[in-house]
Amino acid sequence: MSRIGKLPVAVPSGVTTKLENGVFTAKGKLGELSVDVHRDLVVEIGDGEIVVKRPSESKEHRSAHGLTRTLIFSAVMGVAEGFSKTLEIVGVGYRAEMKGKDLVMHLGYSHPHTIAAGDGISFEVPEPTKVVIKGADKQKVGQVAANVRGLRPPEPYKGKGVKYEGEFIRRKAGKAAA
Repeated sequence: MSRIGKLPVAVPSGVTTKLENGVFTAKGKLGELSVDVHRDLVVEIGDGEIVVKRPSESKEHRSAHGLTRTLIFSAVMGVAEGFSKTLEIVGVGYRAEMKGKDLVMHLGYSHPHTIAAGDGISFEVPEPTKVVIKGADKQKVGQVAANVRGLRPPEPYKGKGVKYEGEFIRRKAGKAAA
């Protein structure tokens, strides 16, 4: 049996859940998220917890079991607490700033890059070299963070660029002196 799939999902107070026509929906203070449930899996919503069960040990059911449980867990945690990713900006003159709800990045190009705060995503700039991306949907937060990092990925010689907080940049040696 799947170690992840058999764990029950605890539902925090303030979060309402329902299952209709194969779509699981969680609603909380940060919004509403829905997850498509595999047609053969059974989702039991009890008082304070959710359990996902599979009908057989077939490869398809086993692979969908843990995935479905994790997607449901992420939806419940997202509407209750939300998710965030922190990015660090390294480089002389590289900085970020807020303009309304949008993020403006100065990354050494001839023009600044403006990233619009999409649906359910918010930006914070606690200091010019740090950006915090927040939202209820884990996948959206990660994708926006990857898109921002992709504007100027860290380079291996000096480490300049946009990196995730705590990310290790493997450095290369420069030119060898003659």
